[in-house]
Order: sequence, then C-alpha cells, then structure tokens
Amino acid sequence: MARLTRALLMALATAGSATAAPAESTTTTTTQNATADGLHSLMVKAGKMYFGTAIDVNNFADAKYMAIADNKNEFGMMTAENSMKWSSSEPNQGKFAFASADKVVERAKKNGQGMRCHNLIWYNQLPSYVTSGSWTNETLTAAMQTHITNVVEHFKGACYAWDVVNEAFGDGDGSYRQSVFLKNIGEAFIPLAFQAAAAADPDTKLYFNDFNLEISPDKAAATLALVKDLQARKIRIDGVGFQGHLVVGGTPTRDALATSLRQFTALGVEVAYTEVDIRFESLPASSSGLEQQAQDYAALVGSCLDVKECVGVTVWQFSDKYNWVSSVFKGKGDACLWSADYAKKPAYDAVIKVLQDAISSSGTSKIPGFMMDEGVFFW
Repeated sequence: MARLTRALLMALATAGSATAAPAESTTTTTTQNATADGLHSLMVKAGKMYFGTAIDVNNFADAKYMAIADNKNEFGMMTAENSMKWSSSEPNQGKFAFASADKVVERAKKNGQGMRCHNLIWYNQLPSYVTSGSWTNETLTAAMQTHITNVVEHFKGACYAWDVVNEAFGDGDGSYRQSVFLKNIGEAFIPLAFQAAAAADPDTKLYFNDFNLEISPDKAAATLALVKDLQARKIRIDGVGFQGHLVVGGTPTRDALATSLRQFTALGVEVAYTEVDIRFESLPASSSGLEQQAQDYAALVGSCLDVKECVGVTVWQFSDKYNWVSSVFKGKGDACLWSADYAKKPAYDAVIKVLQDAISSSGTSKIPGFMMDEGVFFW
C-alpha cells in the first residue's frame, strides 16, 4: 500500500478546520457565500480525501485567483497544470528543469495542501527531440525510463499520486492512440512506464488517466483490459483517473457515472475525477443552461460520494478565466465553478449542496480507509 507522511495526510484531513472563510467575489449573488466550509472541507466531512484544482505558476500573479486557490477550505489538493509535463520538465534531453513545478509544490506545501502530480508519459506536449528523434525500441525505452526516474525521484515524497500514462487510447473504438511511444516501443510502453515509476517511488499512487471513460464504452473496456493486464503481470497500478471533461446537458446521470467508476473499483484500484470541467457548446450561457451545468456538476461529485473507493475530485482550473476550453474550442467554454470575474456560479452551490446532503444523511466526518502504524498513515 502507498504511504504518505503524517504531515501531508493530517493537513488534508484537517483542512476544514481553517478559520479563514473562502475568498469572495464582490459580484457574486450565490446563496452559499457565507458558509464557513468550502469544497474541500465539506468533501472531507463527506468521507473523501480531497477536492482539488489545477493551477500553475502563470496564475501566481493574479491576486484574486490566488486568494481562492490558496484557501485549503476550498482546495486540499493541487495539480500542476503544465509544468510537470515532459516538455517543461525535460525540455532538452538529459537537462531537467524543475523550477516552475517546484514553485507549485512549495506553494501547496505552505498552504497545507497535497499534490496530484501530472503527468509522466503523454503523446502531447513533448519536446521536439522526442517527437522528431530517430529512435529505436531500445533507445526510446531508455530515454523514457530515464525521464520517469528523474522526474519521480525529484518529487519523491511530495506526490499523493502520479498520472503515469495519460490518454493512451483513441477517441473512437478504444484502440491505442498513435504516438511516438507506440510507434517505437509498441504497447509495452505502458507496463514499462509503470514499472519505472514504481521503482522510482514505491510510496506514491500510480494512475492511468484518460478522458471519456465516463461516456465511451469502448475506451472504458480498453482501460479495464489494461488494468487487468498490468495486474496479471504483477505490475503495480493503484488508480484510474476519470478526467471528466464533459458537456453541459451531455453529462451522464449520477447513477450511470457511479456504475462506470465501479467497473474499475471492482478490480481493486481506486478512482478519482482528475480534470473536471463541464463546458457549454455555445455561448453565452442561458440561465437554464447554468442550472443544467449545476445539475451535471452535482451528478459528477455525487457519483464519487456514492463509490467508496473514489478518493476525490479535481477541477481543471476553477475559474473560466483560465480554463483551457475557450482557447482550444472557439465559442465554447464557461466550464468552471467560478466565472471569469470570480463569481461563484450555480454549479458551485450545487456541489456544496450535494456535499452537505451527504454529510447530513450519513453523519460522516472521517476519511475512510486510513490506519496508522508507527506514525505513518496508509491508504
């Protein structure tokens, strides 16, 4: 089982005890503004490990943004949105650059927040020496293992979990996505990556992470087969990340989402929502659209509450100001819990309510699955 330090887990478990109220926008009109509890503190009281957000160093200069991000009442876990990816962490072969990611880790530590670390192997955001190199199976395997070893060892002890392999399956029939790794190493690049990560840090959780697992049966089936294959080979995989990049009005129901999660937890791995945003396909959003978005967010968070082995939810930026959707898909977006001017949207209130309802119905106030042995917490 993966081990985490007493300090990190106690920080996560006691996040709700912070006395400072969440930072507020002067323009917000939502009904929960005065609550003493935020997303993370309520998530913990509802029996889960964390509610988190993606963030990166480019956000640090925005004081209003950081007042919310730094509040562990709202967020108990951070993910570096880009600065741990290969293009940032090893921009030149053998020359590692951790300064930006270190600042995110240091900020989280100062705030008493944990880190989900993202990611080690992905087909995208690779430096040109990787995508355009003249590789053989042996040379790319060695480069991949070297990259994983150096990055994981650098952040050893700081990461609750690593997204070891990200988005390995295509968008349609669940076949493997074309990549420099598949081309030169074959399907073996995935077990090799997990083996390298496990050797570099035996105490962090190792995740496979992908999108559309919630809505694509073929991709879900391929991922289930991958988990079973790794387990049959005695290669450690601890979790599956459901990214949760979904569409307003196209998000599955709470029960359907919980059923999708349980397919994986039945194999003995934990699950988490790792990159959540629920976007509008056309803008501006109507009032009825905002209410639908609220229902969709509530269904997603509620499904995690319904599955014991779902440890938490991370949103992929909490404000529309910095969410990736609008920059990639023109005319789409407004996918976050806060607006671009940091007003809490109806979706925020809906998540707060589903968490409060879970607490009221169960009386849960402890993180499940923890035990202490010689001063170390185990999950």
